[in-house]
Amino acid sequence: MDADQAHLEALGYKEEFKREFGLWSTFAVSFSVLGLLPSIASTLFYGLGYAGTAGMTWGWLIAMVGVQSVAMSMAELCSSMPTSGGLYYAAAVLAPPKWGPLMSWLTGWSNWLCQVTAAPSVNYSTASMILALKTLHDPSYTAKTWHVYLLTLGIMFSHGIISSMPTRFIARFNSAGTLMNTLCLFVVLFMIVGGAQPGEDGHKFNNSHEVWSFIDNQTDWPNGIAVLMSFISIIWTMSGYDSPFHLAEECSNASVAAPRAIVMTSGVGGLMGWAFQIAIAYTVRDVAGVTQDELGQPFVTYLQQCLTPRFVTTITALTIISGFFMGQACMVAASRVAFAYSRDGCYPLSHIWAQVNPYTQTPVNAVWFNWIIGQLLLLMFAGDTAIGAIFSVGAISGYVAFTMPIGIKVFWSSDKFKPGPWNLGRWSRPCGILSVAYVALMTPILCLPQYKGKNLDLDTMNWTVVVYFGPMLLAFGWFMIDARKWFKGPKVNVQHAIHKDHELEEQSTNGVEFLSGVEPSGSGNSYEEHSKAKDWARADQV
Repeated sequence: MDADQAHLEALGYKEEFKREFGLWSTFAVSFSVLGLLPSIASTLFYGLGYAGTAGMTWGWLIAMVGVQSVAMSMAELCSSMPTSGGLYYAAAVLAPPKWGPLMSWLTGWSNWLCQVTAAPSVNYSTASMILALKTLHDPSYTAKTWHVYLLTLGIMFSHGIISSMPTRFIARFNSAGTLMNTLCLFVVLFMIVGGAQPGEDGHKFNNSHEVWSFIDNQTDWPNGIAVLMSFISIIWTMSGYDSPFHLAEECSNASVAAPRAIVMTSGVGGLMGWAFQIAIAYTVRDVAGVTQDELGQPFVTYLQQCLTPRFVTTITALTIISGFFMGQACMVAASRVAFAYSRDGCYPLSHIWAQVNPYTQTPVNAVWFNWIIGQLLLLMFAGDTAIGAIFSVGAISGYVAFTMPIGIKVFWSSDKFKPGPWNLGRWSRPCGILSVAYVALMTPILCLPQYKGKNLDLDTMNWTVVVYFGPMLLAFGWFMIDARKWFKGPKVNVQHAIHKDHELEEQSTNGVEFLSGVEPSGSGNSYEEHSKAKDWARADQV
């Protein structure tokens, strides 16, 4: 038994995946999930439309400080507890015994909402970009909502097939995707900077004073609020760096490689994204023209303002390619999250979703479970206005899940936390406080609509409150009514126990000590179903 397998079994889980991800391939998946080029293209409206170029330059940089603090605090948790359940497991360990199951339950559901909406939103954007390219070359063509949906369906089906392959194939595919995404990003960046055409003033680039100081507030809120609202661009773009946490069980030297991959993804992705934002800020000609684009593709309209038609077509095509790789990486990460939570009986029919395919040794059922949910979401929210609900929920649900265990550690368990080999030392608590404060500030900001008063209607409403807090309220209600009777959270190894109530209740299971307080107790059909789910999920699949 190697160190990784011993560590995983110490967490209470049987090793079921081959550890074929290293630092680079783990970073590759995470970086592909970010998909800087398609992400920036998809969120250009928010960064540029809420606060103008100021929100894209120094606004992005300020937001990056908060994002990086969350990433570093998360990496510290990952080093201490490298399991696919990650944030969900950490919440159970760090919270007091009476609150552990509820904190774990809410963290898991919030994180899953982020993951399950990622691939549909990315693929919908990619499909829209493909049809926008069609419109560029055939002005008589008008894309219909059902055109976009069917194309998205096809893209997601191909991603489901790829995500069901053996881990080695997925690792290589995502490594190739990372190389392609990075290459496309640099090529597009150089094409924009080098190929930008002079504006009406005869200059190739905009004036630096205007780029860095002018706040083009296109909201009904004060300038300060508008700048904060523009942070949604970086928050949505940088919401995938937790992927190494969920791939920890397939990563060698996971307690070191996985947290490093988290920090690398956030740091490299943030800086490269900032460089791209600066390039756009210096070359955009008409901010209002971009945000009021009739095609519904602001990025394409921006390209048309400053580049030749050939460059516009090339960059749009490269963005589509990057979007395809990004969508596939999102589906892989989401399937691992669904597997980890099903392994502990969090969903109906968990014993099905938690099975590992004996041939590919990957959670194939979890892949297609997420695929079905994604298609249902697209059926409900497809359309120029409603699709924003799927996009917006990704940002808020992800960061709420990221900071719940961080907040528990900071305010409940900072003096008892047992760090792993990668840790922040004396900076752990200050970094954690900054992370929680940042997300606490941004959560209500992300729920604000662009307009208010008489300008607010159903079409301009920000539906994040309904799409995110609605399911979370249902999950909370389910827990209080039924799930609390059988859901006790993931198994917690006695080595990670930090609360006295836990330490008084120990028992040994197959030579590994666990806390009896986290095992299901009671009777009835609900208990039996979820108890069996855990047994089946941990059975040897080979």
